[in-house]
Amino acid sequence: MNDRQTDQDLPAALRWLDGLLDGIAAFCRILTGMSLVVLTVIFGWLVFGRYVLNATPTWVEQAALLLVMTIAFLGAAVGIHENTHLSVTMFRNAVTRRMQSAFVLTSDLLLAGFGLLMFWYGWQLTLFKWGSMIPLIHLPEGLRSLPLTIGGGLVLLFSLGHLVRFLSGRDIRREMTL
Repeated sequence: MNDRQTDQDLPAALRWLDGLLDGIAAFCRILTGMSLVVLTVIFGWLVFGRYVLNATPTWVEQAALLLVMTIAFLGAAVGIHENTHLSVTMFRNAVTRRMQSAFVLTSDLLLAGFGLLMFWYGWQLTLFKWGSMIPLIHLPEGLRSLPLTIGGGLVLLFSLGHLVRFLSGRDIRREMTL
């Protein structure tokens, strides 16, 4: 249970939203963890095939690219949700409380806009490339940009969740910096 859920005086809708977003983030962590395990196994197979069997499995590179995209974009979205993404807090911590709130609000708005752009253009790219196939693994080429699309949607969703919390006066980040 994280710090946000221990506050029992939160409105029921906000507790429900926190639980939903935490569940989505947990699912993404599981999916990225499983992707990392599969990536490790298939690279082990690549090394074994190349040096022991003298027959390099050619599909590993294409599958690895899909897994890396999944790990990167879903992992980045979880970083937004958990506030572990790269940020410069030196400026925010050096100013007044009112300015800190303005920085937090601006950051969430910018991240929501960025997530929207990732989602929209990722979706366009996914649709455009869906008709062609990835060589060697015979899956739709649009799968390469699908993690970008999903990750962008999640960045948007998690940023909007932060904005709802911020506007309701229950933003944990505001309490942590002061």
